[in-house]
Amino acid sequence: MEHAVLEHDAHHEDQNALKILGFWIFLVTDCLLFGTLFATYVVLRTHTDGGPIGKELFEIPGFITETFILLTSSFTSGLATIALKKGKIKNLINWLVVTVLLGLAFVGLEVNEFTKMAMEGATASRSAFLSSFFTLVGTHGLHVSIGLIWMIAIMIQIRRYGITDVTSRKVFIISLYWHFLDAVWIFLFTVVYLMGVI
Repeated sequence: MEHAVLEHDAHHEDQNALKILGFWIFLVTDCLLFGTLFATYVVLRTHTDGGPIGKELFEIPGFITETFILLTSSFTSGLATIALKKGKIKNLINWLVVTVLLGLAFVGLEVNEFTKMAMEGATASRSAFLSSFFTLVGTHGLHVSIGLIWMIAIMIQIRRYGITDVTSRKVFIISLYWHFLDAVWIFLFTVVYLMGVI
């Protein structure tokens, strides 16, 4: 009987490790995706076809605020992981809620930025520069939006089932995913926005 229980636990741990490995593989493929989009943007950023350039479009207070919000959300995501390790469900959910709210604020600012640009005639079809810009930044925004839906689903599961091996693994994975998006944004901030306004 004891042997069967140990065997079941070992199998469960193997399954968890396999799922985390699968997620790391997903992150590697996502790195390749963003690497390709960054390379495309770097090649096309000077191809404006007489249209507006980054210096004319990018508003420094806007992308600085987006950066501050996303970095803060990464910090609150880390605090959620600490609460998880301490077994504090209420703190865990509270920090995840704060992370979601910050993520929503980030997406809202990004949508606002895109809308303003479109109203000024700077749409994806205007030039190769704008096509690559909207594709790169929009792909990151889409990833953030998916992360928010995923985080909300995990919070619902934690409320329903509490802290279990499954919910713990999911919190760990979403936190890893969120930090990854933060790292991608740092590159976006530098390559797209900072280089764009210089």
